[in-house]
Amino acid sequence: MIRHLASNHDLVYESEYIPMPMQDGILECEVIRLKKIHTFLLVGLAICFYVVSSIFMDLMQYADAPVGHGPERINFSVNSGENFQRMTHRLHEMGLIRHPRKFRWYARLKGYDKIIKAGDYRLSLSATPRQILDILVHGKVALQKITIPEGYNIYQIALLVSQNTTISERAFIQKATDASFVKAKGIAAETFEGYLFPETYFFPKNILPEDLIGAMVKRFREVFLPEWTLRAKALKMSVHQIITLASIIEKETGAAFERPLISSVFHNRLKKGMRLSSDPTVIYGIRNFNGNLTRKDLETMTPYNTYRIKGLPPGPIANPGIDSIKAALYPAETDYLYFVSKKDATHQFSTNLKDHNRAVRQYQLRR
Repeated sequence: MIRHLASNHDLVYESEYIPMPMQDGILECEVIRLKKIHTFLLVGLAICFYVVSSIFMDLMQYADAPVGHGPERINFSVNSGENFQRMTHRLHEMGLIRHPRKFRWYARLKGYDKIIKAGDYRLSLSATPRQILDILVHGKVALQKITIPEGYNIYQIALLVSQNTTISERAFIQKATDASFVKAKGIAAETFEGYLFPETYFFPKNILPEDLIGAMVKRFREVFLPEWTLRAKALKMSVHQIITLASIIEKETGAAFERPLISSVFHNRLKKGMRLSSDPTVIYGIRNFNGNLTRKDLETMTPYNTYRIKGLPPGPIANPGIDSIKAALYPAETDYLYFVSKKDATHQFSTNLKDHNRAVRQYQLRR
């Protein structure tokens, strides 16, 4: 407050401060309480961090610890729409993982539990949980080894495929003879006969027929060199005619050294306008062939009976290998017009009918 005092005509101001009462004890308690809460929170956070870190480190160690060692592999299938927990349980039952709960935790931590791909797998006992999940997430399915022999036709390949994949014979044949699919793949033919390149392939068991056929056709295109197309033109033949001739050569002999000679016979006959008179072409034109080629078969008219038609049949009768394709493109330079089997996988070649008939009597008619 301010009071006015008169002394010697001077005005004197005197201020007086009256402090507000303070509850020092209460404030001190509040400060202590806040410090305790702060300390408690820090300790709690430290404990949580330690626990989470321990769990994380344990999961990381678990993810890199295989069940066993060695090359042994186990077939394991993941069904479409299968529950992740159920799948984990099966992995544990088959001895591929330990601690299925940890496996699920690790998968969820990585976000893998929702993106497992269905399929057939080959899992190793020496694979870690991390590696197993990587295989299942990226769909690294077990691959079936399929070797297509040289000279197999569509129907033989269909049987082989049905034995090694989930594709039925009927489904394969339907796709391999689907003219619209053939055209879509850029093949100038009605079927894929001749263009399913014989080789060893690795496919997933549940592959689709169009994907399998597509891979074989792709391999054919890789093998058939650009200069071979030019060579076919020089011979005044289309690629399709070359493959047709190559398929006949493939079926006529199993002796590689003979293929250019066989090719020369057919090229010489084509130039002279003679019929090719090839037994394998007749057989291809007979449905449900019983293995016994008769005179009646040779006289029955079909598009593939080269005893009755002139020139090449309408398409390949098998899927030739690279050596037969080369032989069709580069025949040996000979005057041969005939050949007959010597019953030892090789043939006797002749330039005239008289010598050919003598060879037939010698190798085919003698007892």
